[in-house]
Amino acid sequence: MTEDFHRRVDGVREPDPTLGKNYQPASVEPVSAVPPPEAPPEPAKPPKRQRVVLADPRSRRTTPTLRARLELEQQTSWGELLIRDLVKHQLRTAIGLSTLVLVLLGALPLAFYLWPGFAALRVIGVPLAWLLLGLLPFPLLLLAGLAYNRLAERHERDFVDMIES
Repeated sequence: MTEDFHRRVDGVREPDPTLGKNYQPASVEPVSAVPPPEAPPEPAKPPKRQRVVLADPRSRRTTPTLRARLELEQQTSWGELLIRDLVKHQLRTAIGLSTLVLVLLGALPLAFYLWPGFAALRVIGVPLAWLLLGLLPFPLLLLAGLAYNRLAERHERDFVDMIES
């Protein structure tokens, strides 16, 4: 039934042919007269001055913040550059800390091989090599993980500060 009112041409519906044909100008209704308002009594002392702020000073920051967020959301070349820079910082931190852990843990067997007297030391009847190779990696890995977490959060905070400023 709606096909009767709207013809289709190449799959596109044409507007209603009767649209705007029955135009009637609006009628003006008379309005009753309103008595003039009474003048308010004059105050004894002038009202206290108020400072009118047309724009919040913090609102100036929203434009660059909004623009930067839009750049990131729309994945423009500038947004991709910012993300790539953040990832590069995170990767550099991870590689640096993992290299430090590998050097420290790899140096222990090398030290025991180069100085056999160091490997022969005993602490509480247990060879020092067992203690260092069996117990040292766990606190070292825990500290490396905590350091990476802290540095990664700092990089992300710096990234967010750069975006919002």
